Amino acid sequence: MNQRLVNPLPAQPFFSTPQQRLALARQRYFDEGVRPSGLVSESVIQSWSRCVQGKRDPVERIAFNPVTPSRVHSALGRSRLLLHAAANDLNQLENALAGTACTAILTDAQGVVVHATRSAADHGEVLLPLARRVGVSLDEAHVGTGAPGVTMRTGQPCVVLGGEHFFSHLQVLHCAAAPIRDVHGQLAAVLDVSSESRAFGFDAAAVVALYATTIENRLLRAQSNEHIVVHLQTSPALLGTPMEGLAGLDSNGRIAWVNHAAARLLGVTQGETGLRTDEVFGLDAIRLARLTREPQATLHRLPNGLNVWLAARMQSRDGAVRLHALGRPAPAGDPGAAAALPLATPPATSAPAGTLRDTDRHLIEQTVAACEGNVSKAARRLGVSRGLVYRHLKQVPRSAAA
Repeated sequence: MNQRLVNPLPAQPFFSTPQQRLALARQRYFDEGVRPSGLVSESVIQSWSRCVQGKRDPVERIAFNPVTPSRVHSALGRSRLLLHAAANDLNQLENALAGTACTAILTDAQGVVVHATRSAADHGEVLLPLARRVGVSLDEAHVGTGAPGVTMRTGQPCVVLGGEHFFSHLQVLHCAAAPIRDVHGQLAAVLDVSSESRAFGFDAAAVVALYATTIENRLLRAQSNEHIVVHLQTSPALLGTPMEGLAGLDSNGRIAWVNHAAARLLGVTQGETGLRTDEVFGLDAIRLARLTREPQATLHRLPNGLNVWLAARMQSRDGAVRLHALGRPAPAGDPGAAAALPLATPPATSAPAGTLRDTDRHLIEQTVAACEGNVSKAARRLGVSRGLVYRHLKQVPRSAAA
């Protein structure tokens, strides 16, 4: 191959600066075909390898061309909930970066830019104004080795500095990226902080990881309208911060998702679903659901022996019928409602409820019966929509409805 060095190597065999070590890495890999282990990160080496296997040439000049308008529209449509959840944090990140030469870029799971911050000052960038346009694809197949593309490919945080970029003319860029996952544990987006012609003057990897975690937590809650979300940490001061653990409890009383912090506290694997709440929390679904009525977090010992502070919040847009109505005071102005609403602890003769879904159905059936079949009145008492009541009634087996 032709020699493609970022800087000429010194005559002596000692390479003390990062630039010299990177130049040596590129010489060994691109000119000599030797794997430069220890000189650059393994993720960068693997990305270089994928680019070479894709028949790309480091001296090739690429353009940050936007994708088709239809794909832009599709990407923005798919990212509507993400953008809504991330709006406040992206504004805060833009303010935090205002005095730097950095731009924050949010891409979807396919690497298409869906949002980018603007710098308050003109730092003479040439490439970044092109790269941050909505619709531009920053995946590895388009722009070679870069933090957003590597993170999209591996699902792991990544930093790519200067000459670590595969294409030579992109070596003026410095970027750090972190993944954002959804309730299914799949990559939903990538958050990146990039600078052109200037090295980061701060720990960009830490900053982008902090904001990516915050956005991910907001996205998880936004996607959990039918879940109880449990908040936990070893200190109550950490609840409500990017360091809090979050777990989604579905209507069957099982764990639907956990974020990274919760997985570490609970001793489970992120992405593992269907676990029973009593096994993971030492509390059954009904007891966890009742925590939604507690205004403050409570101290609890997990089955693994760890003491954590727990709080629970209902995410249902239908008025939090998931056990939240158990023991709730009667709505004002509804005569006889107190007698019609079930007690906080259902009587022993009630239909057994092993899951939240069963308990929901039984609660709705009781309320509709107490309202003599008037669905609208029952919905008002429960504080939910009529549509929710109808949906639950349709799920009642024929034998039970007879």
